[in-house]
Amino acid sequence: MKKILLIGGGGHCKSVIDVIEQEGRFEVAGIVDREEMIGKSVLGYKIIATDSELGRLRKKFEYALVTVGQIKSANVRMRLFRKLKNLEYKMPVIVSPKAHVSKHCEIGEGSVVMHYSLVNAGAKIGVNCILNTKSLIEHDVIVGDNCHISTGAVVNGACTIGNEVFIGSNSVIANNVYVVDGSVLGAGSVVYKNLEKAGVYVGNPAKKVK
Repeated sequence: MKKILLIGGGGHCKSVIDVIEQEGRFEVAGIVDREEMIGKSVLGYKIIATDSELGRLRKKFEYALVTVGQIKSANVRMRLFRKLKNLEYKMPVIVSPKAHVSKHCEIGEGSVVMHYSLVNAGAKIGVNCILNTKSLIEHDVIVGDNCHISTGAVVNGACTIGNEVFIGSNSVIANNVYVVDGSVLGAGSVVYKNLEKAGVYVGNPAKKVK
C-alpha cells in the first residue's frame, strides 16, 4: 500500500485519517506538526517531524496531504500546499467510500471529500479543498481553490464559489449565485444574491458584517 504523510495533526487530521483508513488506498506514514508535538500520536499515528523537514522526508515519501483545518482564513493551508507542490510531492484526491462523487465531476489535487458528502454531475472542485461531512455540491457548481465547504452546507446548481472561501455549517446558497474570493459565510447563512465584496456574511438573508 502507498504511504502518505499528513501535514497537520489537529481535529481535521483525525477526520481525514478516518476517511483514509476507510478508503483503503493509502497507509498513513506519519504526521508533520509543530516541534513540541513530535513523539505524540494522533489516532495511533506518530507525529514524526516539522514542516521544515519536508525536503528531507521527500526522499523517502512520495505522497502528502494538507490536514490542517480551515476556519475563516485559508492562509496556512495555502502555504503548506505550495510548499508540498514546490517539493514535488504528489497530493491525491481523498474520497470517503461513504460519499457520492459523480463520475462526471472534476476534483483538484489535494482535496478531500468527507463522509456522506455528495458531488453531483458537472461540478468542478479546485485544489486543496475540504468538502466536509454531509456537504452537498449540486450540478454544474464551480468551487475555486483552497475552499472549505463545511458540514451540512448546500451549494445549489450552477453556483460559482471563488477561491479561499469558507462556507459555514448548514449554510445554503441558492441556484446561480456567485460568491467572491475570500468570503466567509457564518453557520446557517442563506445566500440568495451574488456576494461581490469579500467579507464575513451571516444570517438569512446573509448580510455583510465585516
